[in-house]
Amino acid sequence: MSDETKAPTSDTSRHFIRQLIADDVAAGKNGGEVVTRFPPEPNGYLHIGHAKAICINFGMAKEFGGRCHLRMDDTNPAKESDEYVENIRTDIAWLGFDWGKNFFYSANYFDRMYALAEALIERGHAYVCELTQEQWKEYRGVPISPGRPSPFRDRMPAENLALFCRMKAGEFADGTLCLRAKIDMASPNIHFRDPVIYRILRVPHYHTGDMWCIYPMYDFAHPIEDAIEGITHSLCSLEFEVHRPLYDWVIDRMDELGLLVVRNGHKIRPIQREFSRLNLPYTIMSKRSLIQLVQDRVVDGWDDPRMPTLCGFRRRGYTPAAIRAFLEAAGVTKFKCITDIALLEHCIREDLNKTAARRMAVLDPVKVVVDNYPEEQEEFFDAQNNPEEPSAGTHSVPFSREIYIEREDFMETPAKKFFRMAPGQEVRLRYAYLFTCTRVEKDAAGKIVAIHGNYDPASRGGTAPDGRKVKGTIHWVSVKHAKPVEVRLYDRLFTVPDPMGDETKTCTDFLNPESLRTITGYVEPALLEARGGERFQFERVGYFCADTRASKPGVPVFNRTVTLRDSWAKIAPK
Repeated sequence: MSDETKAPTSDTSRHFIRQLIADDVAAGKNGGEVVTRFPPEPNGYLHIGHAKAICINFGMAKEFGGRCHLRMDDTNPAKESDEYVENIRTDIAWLGFDWGKNFFYSANYFDRMYALAEALIERGHAYVCELTQEQWKEYRGVPISPGRPSPFRDRMPAENLALFCRMKAGEFADGTLCLRAKIDMASPNIHFRDPVIYRILRVPHYHTGDMWCIYPMYDFAHPIEDAIEGITHSLCSLEFEVHRPLYDWVIDRMDELGLLVVRNGHKIRPIQREFSRLNLPYTIMSKRSLIQLVQDRVVDGWDDPRMPTLCGFRRRGYTPAAIRAFLEAAGVTKFKCITDIALLEHCIREDLNKTAARRMAVLDPVKVVVDNYPEEQEEFFDAQNNPEEPSAGTHSVPFSREIYIEREDFMETPAKKFFRMAPGQEVRLRYAYLFTCTRVEKDAAGKIVAIHGNYDPASRGGTAPDGRKVKGTIHWVSVKHAKPVEVRLYDRLFTVPDPMGDETKTCTDFLNPESLRTITGYVEPALLEARGGERFQFERVGYFCADTRASKPGVPVFNRTVTLRDSWAKIAPK
């Protein structure tokens, strides 16, 4: 088990961002204000890795009485769309966070970014470069030795400004010219060696249309956006740590130009700090790879319950509370590690145990005939909706002479400490009666097709009148009243812990052929009323959710959310 799977603790080393912000507030930085932001690129659906960043940014703002902005970082129009924007908003709201009036687009600032670029050119901090990407690789060099300056690095500001204006006017082909920040070609940080801050890209933007044919690079745009919005803490994942010097460089230039926000008499200077990404085994979180899975129809869309997307977890039956609890327990550190998926399963079990209604369902049925029960008789028993919440009340379950039980709940020759149904062994039928098996029926192949036995009429409710002890309790459904439903059993999507770890293969080489198995289960009548998204505990089986897309009124389809105990347990017969 990794270090991140331990239970949450008050030790601030488990959440160093909280301590950092607390120190800043105590020191009166930025007037003690806390303003964070979550800046997703609208080029895909959010996954559970994004949820960590969401919980940190929105959570810290709320904890310190501040606010968190939601901003679409839409500086790469080739891959962005309003579809992604709307799903991002939906997922964040589902997680339980509210940005209020603070919703922004990077595109809203394109004019101001362009003006800042012109100001940098005029002050000798930026220049137009004509080197190709291949040529630049040679000039940039490697971290252990200085690079060579571009032959265009010492152009006069007026000439650079004229060329930049012509770039904006569309006079040059894509990829021919770019605007570079003039910083330090000897820096050991390769990202600090005159990085590109504007490139030519003739792609219509989903909001600004054909207004622009040049776009700012993310590393240039992001600090500008933070400064314009008066962000105090720019919190991002660890891969951006090497980009922090450029972030600070842009903020310094804006400070020199008097462009930082002043609020309540305090100049707001954003700082960038990084935390480790969330890594789960048997999972991928590369947007490019997830898009490929969707486009190639390896999965049933972005919300396939096997996907690590938030909409996939939602469709599978996970709750926002469980995901938030999982991320809090995993902690916020700067150490790269893999978080055991068992921790996530533990959190959803803990939450659903308190909130999910109990129902009975049999997924691998074998018939039981209660020989001494009248053939035409039926009766109803009160079953608890949730024993963890007495106020949840009860519902009625029907009982008749023939019932289904799980095949694994019977053993003709029982093993030691097998307390479920076996010949001569009395068991409790949940909510109903005590029952003892007397014989079995088998087909020509020797497979058990029916179990026969007798019930104790005096044990209504499952309690022996003479107080005798019965160790085994099993669930059941009445054959006469049971309804067949489609049940989808989900397993991990990949067969190896790190599907992206082999450079000679793609993640699809490791797809698990057993990641989805569809079976027919038999359920008590109350489950036919399930609405899409409604969660249940199938007693003694696991937690399930009515599928939001496939379920119809009176004909639900159930997705397994998680088993009751063992991770990735298998239910269907072998």
